[in-house]
Amino acid sequence: MADIEHVPLAEHIALAARLRRNIELALRGKTAAVDLAITALVARGHVLIEDVPGVGKTTLARALARSIDGTFRRIQFTSDLLPSDITGTSVFLPDRGEFEFREGPIFANVVLADEINRTTPKTQSSLLEAMNEGQVSVDGTTHRLASPFIVAATQNPHEFHGTYPLPESQLDRFMLRFGVGYPEADIERALLEQDGGDDLVDAVHPVVSPAQVVALQSAVRHVRFDDSLLDYLMEIVAATRSSGLLDLGLSTRGAMMVRRAARAFALVNGRDYALPDDIKRLLIPAAAHRVVAVGRRESGARDRELCERVLRDVLDTVSVPV
Repeated sequence: MADIEHVPLAEHIALAARLRRNIELALRGKTAAVDLAITALVARGHVLIEDVPGVGKTTLARALARSIDGTFRRIQFTSDLLPSDITGTSVFLPDRGEFEFREGPIFANVVLADEINRTTPKTQSSLLEAMNEGQVSVDGTTHRLASPFIVAATQNPHEFHGTYPLPESQLDRFMLRFGVGYPEADIERALLEQDGGDDLVDAVHPVVSPAQVVALQSAVRHVRFDDSLLDYLMEIVAATRSSGLLDLGLSTRGAMMVRRAARAFALVNGRDYALPDDIKRLLIPAAAHRVVAVGRRESGARDRELCERVLRDVLDTVSVPV
């Protein structure tokens, strides 16, 4: 591992580019979504993908897992799902007179938490320790998760019946929230002409190893983030806290997530230094789910469009460093 971690930053950048090209074989024309998913992976974060069914959320997670030669597990969240269905459970073995831990589906490199808002808050919270600490505790024993480890959770933003909105503490565990969107017309036509006969993920093959991904994650700290960018980010944070349209501005943790994501995004886009444009590109995916619109805090509801509009206004008003 030490040899991998000390390779030149340019080689890490080349690995990230290879990873992007490979995933795009399965998710055609969705460079923005692919970039954000890789950014979260490289920054040791997790993603919440909000979009309608059938636009490629599962394909993105599967292609990511296959590209890094990692394990993939899909958890279908339902109202009767229990925390032990995610983390695993201890099973008594009569012949040995002892308990044995049986791992749950959370023990994978890429975990797809499908329709996460369809399960109860108790089960949702069972993901908290795993996402934040990279481990789970069962019957007083701590079990480390795989490395690298990323949760890609999905939910339909237009469906509310029978759902349990994610609380602030759970939303805060996701580094980025974004959608995939519909493909461009020419790409969609090409997909239709295939008549669904080919699984696009079949075109994806491992191009990096899990060990290389871990080294790539370590390389993020070597991406330059100038003091002028830090000042720029601080001004943005202050503007969210003083906005009359927000009850809750961006927290210190939220600002740290924006900074880390911006450095990872720069690396994914072939640079060893961050730019103001990286912060501008990452602010809404990294911060819109962490701020609360006026009058929405008590109910726990969030107005996504309003929060995004406020953040865009902040970006328009805060001076960009030159």
